[in-house]
Amino acid sequence: MKNILHLKSSIQGAASYSIKLGNAIVERIQDKYPGSRVDELDLVAMDIPHLNPLVLQSFFTPADQLTGEQKEAIHLSDTLVKQLFAADVIVIGAPLINFTIHSSLKAWIDHITRAGITFGYSATGPIGLVNGKKIYIAMSSGGVYSEGPGAANDFVAPYLKAFLGILGMTDVSVFRAEGLKVPGIKEVAMERALESIEID
Repeated sequence: MKNILHLKSSIQGAASYSIKLGNAIVERIQDKYPGSRVDELDLVAMDIPHLNPLVLQSFFTPADQLTGEQKEAIHLSDTLVKQLFAADVIVIGAPLINFTIHSSLKAWIDHITRAGITFGYSATGPIGLVNGKKIYIAMSSGGVYSEGPGAANDFVAPYLKAFLGILGMTDVSVFRAEGLKVPGIKEVAMERALESIEID
């Protein structure tokens, strides 16, 4: 049995390919690990606020010195961090939008990146404190970005791998529904994506 955290960051709702792919990944995980619990977060619907000066200042204020206003300011962040640590498996829905991730996913990233909590500093660089997680990225794109000339413009998979690695999450698998707008590819793109899913 696994605790699964499924993050959705698509603005296309039921028509979203990244959500369909993410749901399929979750179903495969549940098939392999019966009884697994799923916690879904629709990051777009949540409308997670961007970081602001008060939140950032509160992040670096010792817990015993936080004011009531500061505690309220980082309440959402604290909740998201607890969900992150509670998960055994994290499925991240990440449609490619203008070569990168949607701002709702970036906002989630900003709120869980906490010095001394999810990562630390050392003389040789950052140390990830979020360990033992399996990550699956459900990526969708209108073009093909896994190979060919489009690969240079993929700032979704490389960015997420780099960020997750900094926090200690290095076991990452990427499944792509790509070429969704390309004639000759779009007709089978989703089928290929679903067939590519392999659960460790």
